[in-house]
Amino acid sequence: MASDVGKVSAYNFYMRPTVILLSFNSENTLGATLSRARLVSDEIFVVDSYSKDGTVELAESLGATVVQHPFEHYGAQRNWAIDNLPIAGSWQLHLDADEVIDDRLVAAILALPEEAGPSGYFLPRYLRFLGRVLRHGGMNPTWHLRLFRTGAGRCENRNYDQHFMLLSGTSGQLPGVMVDDVRMPLTEWTARHNRWADGSVAEFDAKETAGRLKPDLHGNPAQRKRYLRQKYDQQPLFIRAFALFVYRYFFCLGFLDGTEGFIFWVLETFWFHFLVDAKIWEKRHAATLAGGAATAPRKAE
Repeated sequence: MASDVGKVSAYNFYMRPTVILLSFNSENTLGATLSRARLVSDEIFVVDSYSKDGTVELAESLGATVVQHPFEHYGAQRNWAIDNLPIAGSWQLHLDADEVIDDRLVAAILALPEEAGPSGYFLPRYLRFLGRVLRHGGMNPTWHLRLFRTGAGRCENRNYDQHFMLLSGTSGQLPGVMVDDVRMPLTEWTARHNRWADGSVAEFDAKETAGRLKPDLHGNPAQRKRYLRQKYDQQPLFIRAFALFVYRYFFCLGFLDGTEGFIFWVLETFWFHFLVDAKIWEKRHAATLAGGAATAPRKAE
């Protein structure tokens, strides 16, 4: 009997975060994500955007509580979950439906005390693209604040490239790997990036600073990334997309990831970032034409 009490006490001492996942038509990846998340959590919520495949049934069969909510953008969806779900845990772990945590990261989370010193932890994320985990290019891994004390974290109010941020306290980093397993075909992948390009254009012209990360080269990983993104945004349109490809593919050794890496970096830079620049130019050009039409003298009737 005494040994059982000891086990319960030890179990309660260590962290068991509430897991919150976002999903939409995610049946191809959600099973692996939930199976791994179950290793660190007794409470899992899936916030679904009215999937039309078997996502909801799969989530419920694996013990998750599914809540439906219309999707606006990632930041709004994540903050809605934080504000409205009946979260019992004193810690929260936020994942996407295609992010799988490995054994080392599972062990690192389970080893954390419930009363950990930091208010949040950055997790390293790698990308699996066309079946291959990309390990080069200067952004593998990227670090994301996904584990934080309930009430201490929130997502940026941005249309694109949102990050979680701490409202109070300090942050730490955990070992292990969180793999973003992109299984969608390139048709869907590029279609989503076309929509994300619109969000990126909206952010490019936005002047909002409230509820957003402060760019800081000497800050946490998210702040450093935002600082570098700010510098990128200040570079000339079109040229910066080509320069980014050269930097990622050659200087950061993206070519070592084979054909998969080549496809990814061409699409990520020459296509996505170039498309963002093209849409910015299109928006400005349309405004110029409209301004010219408004000031052009009318012909005498």
